[in-house]
Amino acid sequence: MTLDLQKFYQACNPSKTLVVSNPSDRQYYIDFSSVRGGEIIKELKDNITFFSPDEPTCELFTGHIGCGKSTELLRLKAELEQEGFHVVYFESSQDLEMHDVDIGDILLAIARRVSENLSHLEIPELSGLKKILVEAARLLMTEIEVSQTSEKSGLALVQLGIGKITANAKSSPEFRSKLREYLEPRTNSILDLINKELLEPAIYKLKQFGKKGLVVIVDNLDRIERTTKPWGRSQPEYLFVDRGEQLRQLSCHLVYTIPLELMFSNELSLLTQRFTVDPKVLPMVPVRFRDGSECLEGMALLRQMVLARVYPDMLPSDRLDLITEIFDIPETLDRLCIVSGGHVRELLRLLNDCIKKERDLPLSREVLETVIRNYCNQMTLAITDDEWDLLRQVQQQKWVSGDDGYRILLRSRFVYQYRDTKGSWFDVNPILAESKILQR
Repeated sequence: MTLDLQKFYQACNPSKTLVVSNPSDRQYYIDFSSVRGGEIIKELKDNITFFSPDEPTCELFTGHIGCGKSTELLRLKAELEQEGFHVVYFESSQDLEMHDVDIGDILLAIARRVSENLSHLEIPELSGLKKILVEAARLLMTEIEVSQTSEKSGLALVQLGIGKITANAKSSPEFRSKLREYLEPRTNSILDLINKELLEPAIYKLKQFGKKGLVVIVDNLDRIERTTKPWGRSQPEYLFVDRGEQLRQLSCHLVYTIPLELMFSNELSLLTQRFTVDPKVLPMVPVRFRDGSECLEGMALLRQMVLARVYPDMLPSDRLDLITEIFDIPETLDRLCIVSGGHVRELLRLLNDCIKKERDLPLSREVLETVIRNYCNQMTLAITDDEWDLLRQVQQQKWVSGDDGYRILLRSRFVYQYRDTKGSWFDVNPILAESKILQR
């Protein structure tokens, strides 16, 4: 069988999020829920569709960056739509400057994306929101033109006006500062206007068309940077702990992604009180158990994830017979899966680098080891002596605490989180475990 190396490389693009509702993407999708400690997406869906279909809900979703959250959220979107809900999904990083985010920025981004997505609905004049936007634009006349904005009405006004304002705010720190001075004292009023003039009329109209409700999924908020606000508060804790109650006050079903480090914050209990829900964590796909023995099911699923990128139309059992068409020996594929630590994007990055270096199939163990060494050397450059000590403790104890050092290790993906029947456990990124410094 002749394999198309270019097509294989493109199918393994680590930057591409699989859209499960798209047949061309669905053929590559592997369901890892059986080894990730529970059906997290089913829980999120049931909370909306079964337990509270007619009352607003708010869910928090987190995990390592690159572990597959966006793919799972798009799966959630598809399943909610099958249940009759209208879903607005968007990546907040397209609207926000992730190192400098405030509550008003998030609310405006949601209002803009909802109005854009529901532009086909006939919603009455949004006079209150229009007034807020026109006054903000007029106040900041030097940064934004208000002529078109002031002439628009309804959803077109919200979409255009907020779009112009947020685009300028994302690119200009001075604009963001001035805009926030105007919006901050009006936050509660803006919340009320979004609910009364946008969300509630939209839900009413959607139900007239046979929909069961509106769900807004705000992805990529887990990528907000851990900058410190002028008053000393970290940005994640400020947004989700201090202002969390306002984030959950929108009158629709909400799903927010949040930074994983909040799970290790001293204020986690306050966070859960603000949102009245426990955050759902998407862990790594286990390649080993706590005791170091191989996780057969996790490894089998990761093998299938790789093989499906080449043989999407084949049965899983038939793919296994063709491993040596892609790798020199089956053990090379196993080595790739193990060293990835079950981090989906990391596995695809390693695989893509092997393809670029080898430029032919089958891929050799020698080239894979070269790529692993390069990754290991690159990662070790950023690690301090204190962090090496913490990594050794994680390696021995399979646990992390709420210490700032551990949070840095998690955010840098030097440590991965897993889950089994006993709960969460942690281990060092297997690529770092290759380092002689850690073994010393």
